[in-house]
Amino acid sequence: MPTEFEMPIYRQLYLQIREMIVSGRLPDGTKLPSVRALQVQLNISKTPIETAYQMLTSEGYVVSKPRSGLFAATHGFRDAERTKAEAPSRNATRSEQPAPAERPAFVADFDPTALGSDLFPWRTWMKTMKEAMEKRAGDIGKYGHPQGEFELRLALADYLRNSRGVNASPERIAVGVGMAYSIGVLTKLLPGERRVAVEEPGYHLVRDQFELNGYEIVPVPVGERGISPDVLEQVSVRAVYVTPSHQFPTGVVMPYPERQRLLEWAVLNNAYIIEDDYDGEFRYNGKPIPSLQSLDVHGRVVYIGTFSKALTPALRMNYMVLPPSLLARLSDLPHEIVYAPSRVEQWAMQSFIEQGHWYRHIRKARNAYRRKHRHIIDSIRAELGDRVEITGQDAGLHIRLTVKTGRTTEELIGLAAAAGVKVYDFRKMWLTPPAVPPEYPQCFLGFAGIDGEDITIGVRSLRRAWFRD
Repeated sequence: MPTEFEMPIYRQLYLQIREMIVSGRLPDGTKLPSVRALQVQLNISKTPIETAYQMLTSEGYVVSKPRSGLFAATHGFRDAERTKAEAPSRNATRSEQPAPAERPAFVADFDPTALGSDLFPWRTWMKTMKEAMEKRAGDIGKYGHPQGEFELRLALADYLRNSRGVNASPERIAVGVGMAYSIGVLTKLLPGERRVAVEEPGYHLVRDQFELNGYEIVPVPVGERGISPDVLEQVSVRAVYVTPSHQFPTGVVMPYPERQRLLEWAVLNNAYIIEDDYDGEFRYNGKPIPSLQSLDVHGRVVYIGTFSKALTPALRMNYMVLPPSLLARLSDLPHEIVYAPSRVEQWAMQSFIEQGHWYRHIRKARNAYRRKHRHIIDSIRAELGDRVEITGQDAGLHIRLTVKTGRTTEELIGLAAAAGVKVYDFRKMWLTPPAVPPEYPQCFLGFAGIDGEDITIGVRSLRRAWFRD
């Protein structure tokens, strides 16, 4: 293990700040110094500071507040330490032990980020891990390519070309350790003014990463056909982040004409489109719409995909396909910025794809989630009928539910929790909540990580909680 002085500066900063947060020396809500202020104070470049802050943000030790900066988030870690310290000893009598706090027992958790753990191919994955270690034993003492293992990128290029029509070559692919990492790299590659358009509502982690790296966020409203081209044409930006195949969180799928119009905007404005195809493998109604990148003939689209939604979020591995104009800038970045995931996991994923396991797993997962998708739709229609409206159900692993009631979204979530059901409102996805709220409250239900029987029980419980019948 390297000593403190052998560690890269960004790693030293990360560990020091993390220790201060966990120990409580940085109380919850304490504002961290800006990158510029810390740069002046420590007399170092801003790159290691930005990298350390990105790592702390992605791991939840700090949170980014729009137009305010970074703040320590110590409460969860302190509570865990306090619980451990206050736990009764084994010799304490039953009467001396404090009564456990009452917590609702959730019979159904419609977590939009969860996957079905029973689908993960444990034996096959362990087998490919073992084979990778044995086959690559001679390389175990060496660092890999910062863009990722070439053989994995070659397998990825073939998969993306066949499944999503993506125009990719191994040289243009950069394997990463998650969306926060990929956005952090992109902020160093995108030319021009540091302003980026994002979907409103949209993925808050991406917004936070752009803001953390000094970008001004320009929210563009999302309608029933995706991000608004009319509004986008009125703002001055050189990049836009979109989720066209299944907009997060509304679930809207961008039609083909709007995709073409977005590409035309990028060409006319010499701008880049960041296409996040986070769950493009799952579509239930209609024919698949080509990815934006597959329609791009001018090199204006950065395509980002992930293994988290199709395989497991426990594997921190994603990838992006860069246009040639940005690829040339990638090699100039230091290794503190560009680094790939574990070589062992990359070797295993390469074998997993090459041996056909990935394609079989996708088919199995798509069939399983299609059944769950049909189950939750049928359950909602049977139990809630015309008292709700379902949208965003054509693709992906979650739906949006509009509840025709005079209650607020917060009240619906509270009533559901009291009945043992968790639903979600995605308030964080709004940079600026609309001045005039929707006529009826909305919430979001994921179905990938919940069993069919629990879906039935959960939806029935929602009917009783929300409508008292």
